[in-house]
Amino acid sequence: MKKSIILTLLLAIMAGAVSAQTVSPETLAKRAKRKNLTVKEWNTQTDAKGNVKMRWLDHVTVYDSEGRKIEDIEYTTYGQKNRQVYKYDANGLLLEEVEYNDQNKPVLIHKFKFNENGTKGVQYNYLPNGHLYSTKVFEYNFSEQ
Repeated sequence: MKKSIILTLLLAIMAGAVSAQTVSPETLAKRAKRKNLTVKEWNTQTDAKGNVKMRWLDHVTVYDSEGRKIEDIEYTTYGQKNRQVYKYDANGLLLEEVEYNDQNKPVLIHKFKFNENGTKGVQYNYLPNGHLYSTKVFEYNFSEQ
């Protein structure tokens, strides 16, 4: 009984620490450079003389006013191939990523939990109907050099 109470208290303390996490200064510096930025990548196909025969949009990445990536769209010559939309918590940590198919319908929803040091700890992958599909656990091993 005492062990379960102690374990419950420990988990509650850890959950509070995780929810109070903030983004690293390095990440904030990178985000400052990307505020309200949209990046478009174009592909071109040329003939033997170097003349452009065909040009198409390959990729679009959109950042919000805080410099966080909020949308990532990949295209092919026929149109949208897939799209990801990102949502963040009040501290700027990634909460959710929704993957859409070429018809702009959601196919997977990823939700994240972070370690105390701000690194990803667990990624929960859900189907659009809300059922848990799979879980990914992140392990970080630093080697001395």
